[in-house]
Amino acid sequence: MIKKTAIIAILLLCLGKYTFAQMYVNDQSVRYQQERMVFKQWNQNDFTPTHGFLWLNPLYWLTWAWFPNYHKTDLRPLGPSGPQTQRLALVAAMQNTDNAYKLQADTLRNTAVSEAVNYSGLVSSADPLWLLYYSKEFKDLLNQQDSQLLSGVSSKVQSYLVSSGTYNWYVEQSHSLSERLNTARTTTLDRGSRILTYYRLLAEYRRLNAAWATKKQQAGTFLALSEKAKSLKSPAATTVTIPAGYKSDQQIEDEILANYKL
Repeated sequence: MIKKTAIIAILLLCLGKYTFAQMYVNDQSVRYQQERMVFKQWNQNDFTPTHGFLWLNPLYWLTWAWFPNYHKTDLRPLGPSGPQTQRLALVAAMQNTDNAYKLQADTLRNTAVSEAVNYSGLVSSADPLWLLYYSKEFKDLLNQQDSQLLSGVSSKVQSYLVSSGTYNWYVEQSHSLSERLNTARTTTLDRGSRILTYYRLLAEYRRLNAAWATKKQQAGTFLALSEKAKSLKSPAATTVTIPAGYKSDQQIEDEILANYKL
């Protein structure tokens, strides 16, 4: 019994060496269908079974008679009108739309940044027009030292300008212009309006400087005239010498009456 079982087991092992669970099938029709649906063209000649001589192949009629228009329609997913081609075209169109939206969003962002820079007072010091022109024109105003305003004039003129209130007037006006200029530079304002404010303030600053220079000059002239007037009101005592033969008006009148003949 044991020997019989061993022999059967050996036979089964030998038989299993030559048996396979799977068999390779090479169906030409299936292979053609797989190829044309994936990577090859929709070739009319690759549809098998063919119609044969005089269209007498029964396998052709059994296969394609039920689907007469199958081989005439390109059913490839990646064909010219296939669903995958349409999907890829739709994806490309959506990508173009996304790019257009992104470009529009970037344009809006850049516009917003430009407007923020245009209105912000934090970057007014970097404005090209300010750097090239207005910073130089307002340099004396921004760096003004009140103690140096009366330098270059005589002590009498300085005393007169201070006592008359002209000095205090100029200091107040210049400080007011400086505060307005700093406000225009730091406040949130459109760049065009900021430049116009610079223009108006510069015109006022020039008029103020012209008035200040005129008042200093007029103060010196006024003091000189005042001293001259004082000297004329109190002249030094002098002796008047009457020349010989001088006659007064009364003496001339008497002589005329004495020599007059009726």
